[in-house]
Amino acid sequence: MDIEQALVDEHSKAQTNRIIKFIGNDKTRFKKLINIFFTGEYLLSQRAAWPLSYVAIEHPELIKPHFYKLVKKLAEPDNHPAIARNILRICEEIEIPEKHHGVLIDLCFKSIMNLKEPIATRAFAITVAAKICKNYPDLKNELILILDEFKKYPQPPAIKVRIRNAFKTLSVIG
Repeated sequence: MDIEQALVDEHSKAQTNRIIKFIGNDKTRFKKLINIFFTGEYLLSQRAAWPLSYVAIEHPELIKPHFYKLVKKLAEPDNHPAIARNILRICEEIEIPEKHHGVLIDLCFKSIMNLKEPIATRAFAITVAAKICKNYPDLKNELILILDEFKKYPQPPAIKVRIRNAFKTLSVIG
């Protein structure tokens, strides 16, 4: 399978599943996908994000050498929402190297508080922030304050659920 051509040809769950199955835990095939994600044109990067997230979650050892670049990509302005959403999906599911906690928590806080961010991105950011903050008392308290403030206002269901789950992760009765 030509991964790039497959991404160009079709953007669907079925195509994503075919790409995921094709890559499996093959390092060479994964490298092709991640290179498209990092260096491909806007549309290709966006389309590569979906299968990349699922392969990375299934085979975290493949993404570990690229984690710094992943966080750097998350910080880039003007990314397609699929980029941030899928990077945060990866961070939600795999162990985050401690050296990236500071940058990631900063990016998550910014996403959480930016009401112009897509709901899914903010929802993933809440979960990733809670995952990181549970180990840092000062950050944990800051996140609790932010989430408590959001609870005062109507929120979409995805955000409500993520806030409730974040409080459980942080061992706070919400």
